Amino acid sequence: MLKFLQFLSRSPSRLDISAPMWLIVGLGNPGQDYQDHRHNVGFMAVDALADRCGLPAFRAKFSGQITEGRMGDEKIVLLKPQTFMNLSGQSVQQAVRFYKVTPNRVMVIHDELDLPPFKVKVKKGGGNGGHNGLKSIDACLNTNDYWRVRLGIGHPGDKDRVSGYVLSSFSKEEKKNLPEFLSNVTEHFPLLFQGKDNDYMTRLSESQKVFEQKG
Repeated sequence: MLKFLQFLSRSPSRLDISAPMWLIVGLGNPGQDYQDHRHNVGFMAVDALADRCGLPAFRAKFSGQITEGRMGDEKIVLLKPQTFMNLSGQSVQQAVRFYKVTPNRVMVIHDELDLPPFKVKVKKGGGNGGHNGLKSIDACLNTNDYWRVRLGIGHPGDKDRVSGYVLSSFSKEEKKNLPEFLSNVTEHFPLLFQGKDNDYMTRLSESQKVFEQKG
């Protein structure tokens, strides 16, 4: 497993944008007031991915924060839009145009109300499920045919409580499991580059069982 996950970071200035790459977008809201919220788990995952790959510090670009480098044999750009969730597509659109990335090489990591906490599903295309970040990306890219890595945060049980729920911090027990969860999400990420999304979800389902036992 360790050999499988040997990552080589690379300076942003040396990244060849003419070669195929992956644009990996984490969704969230900018600023300290939002950083611990459930809605920001996409940001958290991208930060964990950057740490695992040993990438350079994020820098401002494309109305967002980016870092670039490699994950195994793949060239990757990590993006955290700083436009607030409802306008995430503006940042993604800028990055897609600059790097000339096709939708099938865009992965968006976001919080998912319709999945139990720490459950993960991956899909390509489909509806936005009412997620404002995805709505914005769909509109700005004029397509929904990109990859989504859906990180479960659970549902408060009442649609009227959704806004307050996503804009609140994880529970005390969830915070204990969050670092391990994010580690699992990033550890198996290379499987997605190989088109093995089912294998990726299978690996993560085992860790989900561990969290359920802890609960």
